[in-house]
Amino acid sequence: MADLSFGGSDEENAELKKLHADVLDDPDSFDNWEKLVRTAESLEGGLNRNSSPQSIAATRDIYDRFLAKFPLLFGYWKKYADLEFSIAGTEAAEMVYERGVASITNSVDLWTNYCVFKVETSHDPDVIRELYERGANSVGLDFLAHPFWDKYLEFEERLEAYDKIFAILDRVVHIPMHQYARYFERYRQLAQSRPLSELLPPDTLAQFRADVESEGPTTVQAGVQQIKTEKGELEIEREMRTRIDNFHLEIFNRTQTETTKRWTYESEIKRPYFHVTELDETQLVNWRKYLDFEEAEGDYYRAQFLYERCLITCAFYDEFWLRYARWMFAQPGKDEEVRNIYQRASMLYVPIARPAVRLWYAYFEEMSDRVDVAQDIYKAILVNLPGHIETIISWANLQRRQGGLDAAIEVFKSQIDSNECDIYAKAALVAEWARLLWKIKGSVEEARQVFQKNQHWYLDSKRFWINYLQFELEQPTSAETEHTQYVRIKQVYEDIRRKSHLPPLTIKDISHYYMIYLLERGTKDAAKEYLTVDREVNGPFYVQSVNKARLAEDNKEATTNRRLAMENGHPGVEIDEAAIRKGENPYTKYYQQQGEQPIPVNGQAAFP
Repeated sequence: MADLSFGGSDEENAELKKLHADVLDDPDSFDNWEKLVRTAESLEGGLNRNSSPQSIAATRDIYDRFLAKFPLLFGYWKKYADLEFSIAGTEAAEMVYERGVASITNSVDLWTNYCVFKVETSHDPDVIRELYERGANSVGLDFLAHPFWDKYLEFEERLEAYDKIFAILDRVVHIPMHQYARYFERYRQLAQSRPLSELLPPDTLAQFRADVESEGPTTVQAGVQQIKTEKGELEIEREMRTRIDNFHLEIFNRTQTETTKRWTYESEIKRPYFHVTELDETQLVNWRKYLDFEEAEGDYYRAQFLYERCLITCAFYDEFWLRYARWMFAQPGKDEEVRNIYQRASMLYVPIARPAVRLWYAYFEEMSDRVDVAQDIYKAILVNLPGHIETIISWANLQRRQGGLDAAIEVFKSQIDSNECDIYAKAALVAEWARLLWKIKGSVEEARQVFQKNQHWYLDSKRFWINYLQFELEQPTSAETEHTQYVRIKQVYEDIRRKSHLPPLTIKDISHYYMIYLLERGTKDAAKEYLTVDREVNGPFYVQSVNKARLAEDNKEATTNRRLAMENGHPGVEIDEAAIRKGENPYTKYYQQQGEQPIPVNGQAAFP
């Protein structure tokens, strides 16, 4: 980092080096990135065509990395495009806009800015119109799309292309949006001066004409006589326009109804854009209800568009990505769309610390017969979250499904032997290894051997001991084998109480499983043992003989009883002068037994 130079003055370069180092130290900090971008923009008093190549290259690099990290910030895509326009001209700015709309496809603001930029820098109406059409397909259904539609109409007005203006309005009046009434009034007014052929599709127009003509000649009263006259073309057109206007009013009423149904949800959206700060629960509940509503309406395109809108605001919430993927999976023939959803969530948005969406992506790829991709997903998770238990178990089960039991066990063994896994993860993996031998291979004895041979390594693991006890509790027995199994179960329970390093509250929770076993499957002496265990785990400390023995340095209950007598009923702490001289903390064992954090030797308690 010492030779890194950003250009500009020495003072500017030093400041950028400092901010760059802050970003490297905490790449997830939006504030650090924002300071770096803002400082880079101001190099040499503001970048332009005459700025030094070094400053331009450094600023571009910072913008590229920033927007790769936070691609949904439409305002920064606009700023980057403006910067490129001032440095390199129209084509460079257009490239930035294209990258922006590819990253945040349904941003009304970004598409509007891009189209306005195109109008100002291009003289080809067809090229501009093509861009507006791309934007309309991307953001036209947005409830707040009126800024975009206004600019599109403004562009066509400059060209006095009234046929195209009417065609645009004909699309807009069907869309439930915030300013639907304003567009309809203009549509209705313009319809009065447009040819009939533009007002309705040809088949509908033909039906209207046939209905008017089928009504027969018009009857006119002349004195006492009634004279029938054939309808002229002008009269037919007048009646058709009246009917068409009524038809358009029906469209307005439908759009009004659809807008009203969505208004409640839209009014509750307080942050329709992306930001790194969390949303409050009210906002999340509103999005859930809004999605429920749009799904129930049954319009695929509107539901898909709402999901895309939601995932701008809720990009960091795997809940909504998983919901979107599940909804899309239910649509026929949409496997590629589902894959795209999982890829976007996994590679861009959902933090790796919440790997659930990546696990579902792996399941999807396995379903699609892309097992190698699924395996790569698991490996990628473990690079960033070494020892993540759920990922390792999922990976092992994939190997079992695709390659057999030995392949699954090999995954567990490799992770248990790895230095990346902590002792608690290894304990859980050993328990899962034993479960595979029991449930899949059907070898109870092999599974038992795995538990027995590894228990001395995992005396602190609640997960290991619960799985071990449950394993023995769930073994089928008969009248002849019940006693043998009782001996095994009791041995595991005694090891938990006397040998494990679990805190008393955890042992108390585990003891309830054993107590239920005694009542439901115990022999005639079970009631006595049940009450003894109940006394040990639920009685006052003075009658908890096992816990008192565990507190004593010599593991004798009598030792703790002597301290109880001397310390007014509290067990106190045995003082070993030799251990203290070695620097050992005399309180460590007591705190461990109580399931609390020991105080360090220096006496400074560690606060969270």
